[in-house]
Amino acid sequence: MNHILASFLVAASLAAAADFERPYQTGQGWRPLLTGRDFSGWQVRDGKPNEWITAAGVTVDPANPKALAAAKGPGLEIANSLAGKGNDIYTTEKFGDVEVYVEWMIPKGSNSGVYLHGLYEVQVFDSYGVPHPDESHAGGIYHQWINDKPVGGEAPRVNASRPAGEWQYFHIWFRAPRFDPSGKKVEDAKFIKVIYNGQVVHENAAIAGPTRAHMEIPEAPVNPIMLQGDHGPVAFRNIYVRSLHLK
Repeated sequence: MNHILASFLVAASLAAAADFERPYQTGQGWRPLLTGRDFSGWQVRDGKPNEWITAAGVTVDPANPKALAAAKGPGLEIANSLAGKGNDIYTTEKFGDVEVYVEWMIPKGSNSGVYLHGLYEVQVFDSYGVPHPDESHAGGIYHQWINDKPVGGEAPRVNASRPAGEWQYFHIWFRAPRFDPSGKKVEDAKFIKVIYNGQVVHENAAIAGPTRAHMEIPEAPVNPIMLQGDHGPVAFRNIYVRSLHLK
C-alpha cells in the first residue's frame, strides 16, 4: 500500500471519530476488548486460521466499493478481510449480564453480526435507505433457524443505518438467560436496550433461543462475544464492555 493511500485511511478514520457519543469516555467501569497490537483475548471459531488484521485505518477501497482497504500494522481497528469472506472470532473471556459498545463499518452489500453470548445476533448489514427493515437488516435481532425455516426475530424500530463505508455503532444492554439450580432455563436471554447510531431500536426484547449461525455452544449464564466474519468484509473498532448487575 502506498503512503498516499495509508495517509488517506488514517485521515478518514480520524475524521469519522467525532461522529459518536462514546459512553466509555465518560462512564465508569468500561474496558476495551481490542489491544491495538494483536488478537490477544480472541479466538478463531472452529480452529480455523486467523485471517483478521489490525490496522491504523480501514475504509472502503477507493477502487472497489464492495471491498475494504487498510493501512496494515498496529492500530485499534480490525478487519476480517479486504476483499472476500473471512472467519468468525470470539472472546476467550465469557460474560453474563453485560453492556457492550462497538463500532463497525462495511462496504457496499456486505453482511456481519455481533453475537452476544456467541448465540444472539444483532445484525450488521448494508441497510441504508431501506424503508421497512426487518430482522435481517442492520440493527435487527436475527431470527432462529428451526426445521429449515426462519422463526422469530425482532425488526429494528427504525432504520438508523448510515451509508456503506461510514462507521456506525451499537450500544447494547444485555441480560443473560436465567437457570434454576438443576440447570433448566427459566428465563430467556433479553436485549434490555439496543441503541443504533443514536436511536433506540429495541427495548426488552426476549430471545427464545440462539439465532441463526450461532456458535455451537449451549445457552448458559456466561458465554463469549462473537464477531461474524464469514459473510463478507467488515471492520470493527472501539469494542468496550462493562458488567451489569441485574436481578
